Amino acid sequence: MASGGLLALLDDLASILDDVAAMAKIAVKKTAGVAGDDLAVGANQVVGLSPDRELPIVWAVAKGSFWNKCWLVPSALLLSAFAPMVIMPIMMLGGAFLCYEGVHKLVDKLKKRGDDPHRAELTAAALQGPESLLELERGKIKEAIQTDMILSAEIVVIALGAMSDAAFWTRAVTLTAVAVIMTIAIYGLIALIVKADDVGLHLSKRAGAGTLAATQRALGRGLLAGMPPFMKLLSIVGTIAMFLVGGGIVVHGIPGLEPALLNMAHGVGSIGFISGVIEQALVLGVGVVIGVVALPIASLIIKVTAKGSAAGHK
Repeated sequence: MASGGLLALLDDLASILDDVAAMAKIAVKKTAGVAGDDLAVGANQVVGLSPDRELPIVWAVAKGSFWNKCWLVPSALLLSAFAPMVIMPIMMLGGAFLCYEGVHKLVDKLKKRGDDPHRAELTAAALQGPESLLELERGKIKEAIQTDMILSAEIVVIALGAMSDAAFWTRAVTLTAVAVIMTIAIYGLIALIVKADDVGLHLSKRAGAGTLAATQRALGRGLLAGMPPFMKLLSIVGTIAMFLVGGGIVVHGIPGLEPALLNMAHGVGSIGFISGVIEQALVLGVGVVIGVVALPIASLIIKVTAKGSAAGHK
């Protein structure tokens, strides 16, 4: 009797695992676009920090990302079961925050035009001493984890939407698997990106007279020459991704706006690829507008909060 119950349990587990594998494949495909944005934004967040601290910072942000998902996954499951109507408003607030972050970055870049804002920030902190550098690092980590929280929330919601008809435990296990896979993949790639120049330096110094050694040195020189412009491009892509993801969330949450933008895109360009590009450009525009509107509001809230905090410490 016990053996029969065990076999039945194993059969149920095998069935659930089959469902999880199938659902995970669908969910990962659905979230791939946001994962690409997460990669660009995440790598952009750690650009310009001390080279010997890059991997510890990526590791700290990755741990923060795991913690984000530790509460996002159960929260999303509970909300989808008991209060599905509140998911979209929460996501829209997160989207508006991403747009605000994007505009904030643009304003910082315009204020420091001609300089590398990351490098200028690092130099200023270095001149003030080790404590200032540590404070800058903590700020970067906190900022990156906050941004990751919104991108992770979208990944979780999209993955959950891709398996809305599945059983609760199938959704729970699949969502956990997708969250873990995405975090490892994204931050593993970010670690590779931020250390690529160090790999290039190591390869460029490779000794030897053979073809293999010469190829390795050439590859190293290529990495050293290619990484600075690539990181600049990644910085631009990361900022654009903030507007696309944030604007996309808000557009999706406002009834009638998404189909209206789609109709506008099809009206301008009838070819699928062109209309798709136009639609993304419109979403980008919406994201920029939201960010511009959110910037003074957020600045006012930050000032009021700072004054309240200062008054409380007197």
